[in-house]
Amino acid sequence: MTTVQAPQKRHTSPLLYPAALLSLASLAWTTWSLVDLLGTGLIGVTVAAGADIIWGSVIIAEARGLRVAHKPWAVPAFGWAALLVVAGFLAWHGIATGSPAMAAAGPFLPLGAKAVWVLALADMRDPAALTHDELHSLAEMERGMKLEEEQHRIEMRRRTMHSELVMREVSTDFDIEVMRQDRARELQRRRPLELAAAPEPVQRTEAVGETPDQTDDAPEARVPLTPAETPRITREAPLMRDSEPLPLQGVSKAEAVRIVRAAEPTASAPQIVKRLAQQGIEADAGYVRTVLSRIKQRNTTDGGYL
Repeated sequence: MTTVQAPQKRHTSPLLYPAALLSLASLAWTTWSLVDLLGTGLIGVTVAAGADIIWGSVIIAEARGLRVAHKPWAVPAFGWAALLVVAGFLAWHGIATGSPAMAAAGPFLPLGAKAVWVLALADMRDPAALTHDELHSLAEMERGMKLEEEQHRIEMRRRTMHSELVMREVSTDFDIEVMRQDRARELQRRRPLELAAAPEPVQRTEAVGETPDQTDDAPEARVPLTPAETPRITREAPLMRDSEPLPLQGVSKAEAVRIVRAAEPTASAPQIVKRLAQQGIEADAGYVRTVLSRIKQRNTTDGGYL
């Protein structure tokens, strides 16, 4: 059951006055006829008043454009049905009292009042105003707009929640990347320093005009104080036991480096990385050098040697 704003009405109509008078006369006649037909005394006034209230409520519902199940004819049909029931009671009362004139004229009064009210309501409507059907169409469009607004609001809330989740994930990934770069710089800083090669010793030069075999008067070459530079290894020595498995399961990466170093004391950092990779452990040369440096520091502190 729905209601819409009734079409705009004119302020007054000449038909209002006869409609109101006929309604009062119909109420009085209907009340007396029903009370006399029932024969219950004053208690019968309740039945008569109920019939009058139903008839008046239907008039108001029609003026407001009330629809039942979106059907415009439901309320007028109910009003005419109620009016026919009242007219039937009035005709019955005339027949029961033995007055054919009362049986014929009695129903005419409420029927005439109903007809005059229909004319008065039609005359009060503005011809340029929207009809009830047009108003219901606009109301349906308004309901559709409200539904779309609510759907849009809920969709925006869902997108806002999704964007917040994405931003949190991006922020977490950013923090992890920054932490990883900090750790990489820290490992790079803790790597052992690579010492530069010692400068070449000054060689003895021959005096001017002196042959190589004349060494009597030539100055003797100074003995360099620094020890002779150990020649660098241009290629890595192969591991002696590449095929021998080591007990590296279930140990940490640093402990694995220590085990490989203990098994191969002369292995370099790249060789240790290669040996760990054969055992399924990933490590880079910088990490291995850091662990070897800590081992060297600990052995130096304890007074031992690698």
